[in-house]
Amino acid sequence: MKGFTLWFTGLSGAGKSTLAEKIEEELLDRGMKVELLDGDEVRTNLSKGLGFSKEDRDTNIRRIGYVANLLSRNGCVSITAAISPYASIRNEMREKCTNFVEVYCECSLDELERRDVKGLYKKARAGLIKNFTGIDDPYEAPENPEVTVDSEKQSEEESLDTILAYLESAGLIPAGADGKAYSAEQEKDSVSRLKEKGYI
Repeated sequence: MKGFTLWFTGLSGAGKSTLAEKIEEELLDRGMKVELLDGDEVRTNLSKGLGFSKEDRDTNIRRIGYVANLLSRNGCVSITAAISPYASIRNEMREKCTNFVEVYCECSLDELERRDVKGLYKKARAGLIKNFTGIDDPYEAPENPEVTVDSEKQSEEESLDTILAYLESAGLIPAGADGKAYSAEQEKDSVSRLKEKGYI
């Protein structure tokens, strides 16, 4: 199978890292070469010292994209899980990365603030965290991602199935060993997205 970049984007707490880890596990089980580039780990190991200005955020995303493309063009599946809030830099990465697949993890701000597992939204609202995406820094949702999952309405399993259905339909990954059938709606949506992107 050919390499590709699976680029998760969405607000903090929308489920990017959780789904990325589940996809990584699933693709490894299918015998694929996979590397996960988690936003927090990249910040620690590759982008240490960068702040959260737009310029620094863009630099961080370009670094992630550079590594992702190195992996994908050499036959590996690179999975990224970073907020990547700005459409222009995501589009730049789309142009640079081999077989770029954007996955938008959608969730309302109200729901994310209700969950607030790490207490980040509460701190941002109190002014303790500056330039927090979705509060005092913008998030530009993708207009035409390959895949959209809604963690407010879908279970993790349903979201995972939606992503896998698209990747299988696009011929990027082999079918699962369990021969799992996806719903007619998932199959129809995947084919529709592939036609929109001009892949079929």
